[in-house]
Amino acid sequence: MGIHKFFTSLNDLERIFRAPGRFKFEEHNVAAHSWKVSQYAMFFGTLEEMNGATIDWKSLYEKTINHDFAEVFIGDIKTPVKHASVELKQMLAHVEEKMMEKFIREEIPPDFQAVFFERMKEGKDATIEGRLLEFADKLDQFYESFAELKRGNTDKEFVIMYQQALQKLLAMPLEVSVNYFRNEILNDVMKEETQINLAALTNEVLNKIK
Repeated sequence: MGIHKFFTSLNDLERIFRAPGRFKFEEHNVAAHSWKVSQYAMFFGTLEEMNGATIDWKSLYEKTINHDFAEVFIGDIKTPVKHASVELKQMLAHVEEKMMEKFIREEIPPDFQAVFFERMKEGKDATIEGRLLEFADKLDQFYESFAELKRGNTDKEFVIMYQQALQKLLAMPLEVSVNYFRNEILNDVMKEETQINLAALTNEVLNKIK
């Protein structure tokens, strides 16, 4: 089997929905999530670069578009479950890594395997590109939960997702991006007309971290 198997597997990512098992006004699949994460990372990478950072754009794009490909094997596991314990998170990461390795060895042509091993490895690391990936990934969780709460979804899981994403975004070691998010984006978020009081939920988090 050649690269055809990899290309057809991309369709599977469109059928894997995020936050499974919950009522949602809007469904979000893993393929769309990866594209949005790339867009967020492109913006904040540009912002960081405009403020003196050096960005390896090839690395950033490879990290963002590939970061959730392994979900084609195990699906999307809800954040509260994935982070229930350090041991569980490590076990899931190990399973994803081994299944990814097996897929590359069996389905990717030998001439391309070394490239795929590099591109498909865990992208969230201490580099600025890895941090931008983590920031953008969490930002999409923020926006997905924001969209549900804005329309009046009363499922408390989306309140938890929104506030946890907000806390993690504000704590990221990317001073320029975090300041822009806090001073520009959050102001716009809190000005929106929403069914659920998002300004109150946002200020609840902001008041805790002052």
